[in-house]
Amino acid sequence: MKTKRERPFVSQLVSDTKIPRMFKIKQHFPRPKINIEEIPSIINQQLSADKFTSKIKPNMRIAITAGSRGVANVALITKSIADFVKSKGAFPFVVPSMGSHGGATAEGQREILEGYGITEDYVGCPIISSMEVKNIGKNEEGGDVFIDKHAAEADGIIVSCRIKPHTAFRGPYESGIMKMMAIGLGKQYGAEVCHAEGFKNMAKNVPLFGRAIIKHAPILFAVATIENAFDETCKIVSVNSDEIAEKEPPLLKEAFSYMPRILVDECDVLIVDQIGKNFSGDGMDPNITGTFCTPYATGGIKSQRVCVLDLSPETHGNAIGLGYSSATTKRVFDQLDLPSMYPNAITCTVLGGVRIPIVMESDKEAIQVCIRTCNEIDKENPYIVRIPNSFHIEHIMLSEAYYDKVKDMPNITIESEPEYLDFNENGDLW
Repeated sequence: MKTKRERPFVSQLVSDTKIPRMFKIKQHFPRPKINIEEIPSIINQQLSADKFTSKIKPNMRIAITAGSRGVANVALITKSIADFVKSKGAFPFVVPSMGSHGGATAEGQREILEGYGITEDYVGCPIISSMEVKNIGKNEEGGDVFIDKHAAEADGIIVSCRIKPHTAFRGPYESGIMKMMAIGLGKQYGAEVCHAEGFKNMAKNVPLFGRAIIKHAPILFAVATIENAFDETCKIVSVNSDEIAEKEPPLLKEAFSYMPRILVDECDVLIVDQIGKNFSGDGMDPNITGTFCTPYATGGIKSQRVCVLDLSPETHGNAIGLGYSSATTKRVFDQLDLPSMYPNAITCTVLGGVRIPIVMESDKEAIQVCIRTCNEIDKENPYIVRIPNSFHIEHIMLSEAYYDKVKDMPNITIESEPEYLDFNENGDLW
């Protein structure tokens, strides 16, 4: 049983700050969806086309990429690709393709995949996790290109990934096939080379390295997914290696069209219950929260303050993205695993996401300090948005100031009347 904590002086500074009543809403987004049980047959049917199946010969060793993002149905998709490869008499193996994630260690990257259900027993093939890379050639500007050594030495590589808007730059190729090759397959070394010129040049470098990998590595084809606003698989598309450059940009535009958003454009304080690598590579997706780490991408809700209350269990203490919040809790601080946070930040050359914001004793105080430090707002009736995380924003909470503004909005349903948040004796939300 928790004991009541003593209140330090800093707690007294915010103790009189009013937290307004909040009400629940449901946001409505289009929901095209592929049923999970249909995924194996869809992949099998697509790959049975001659342009794909003709590339897989008996006894070939085929590498299948698997990344660190929380991709819907990723274990089943990986297994379905592996099953198809085996049905052609070839030998698949899974290669963790996540740049410097997992603490930039082979063990850490394997653990990430296992956390998503990608185990050797489930997918039915080996997982070969290594940080060793191989120089496969040069890109169009004469730069060296490195990818995972085991993938480079395989007879073929199948790129499995999700296509989605990136969190730090804009371009015709963002998170998707080109980036999975350029940065995911590049491991820590290749990712660092690609990031060396910063996110300002990422829209150039991702396809620059991606095209070189298509040219110099045994890329066979890609199996890419697009997700709807509820992070459910809504499209699977197989793309031949010689089609990637042409076909990925329209797929990215389609992915943009499914992106959810917080349907009110601005707030004084955004409360995020949990952040984590399973929600976004940035802990909280700035396309939702507006907490961009660079000036080369925009979007999301506009807020004065962002309050982070907790980390997801799946992130294992990796609180990258916390640095773009204004305040957090002692509970978050106590969970921080700095060795898992820092390699990713150092590799991508953006350090802001691993900075530590003001740390308050409880959920209540973290929210209060954000309200108190806002400028030019109505402190008695502030505009506050609360989301569970940046992954699931169908059901969120708004402060009472929004009530009359949203009650007639066509894509919002009010689900409760305004009530005060329920804190326990230590000031934490139940």
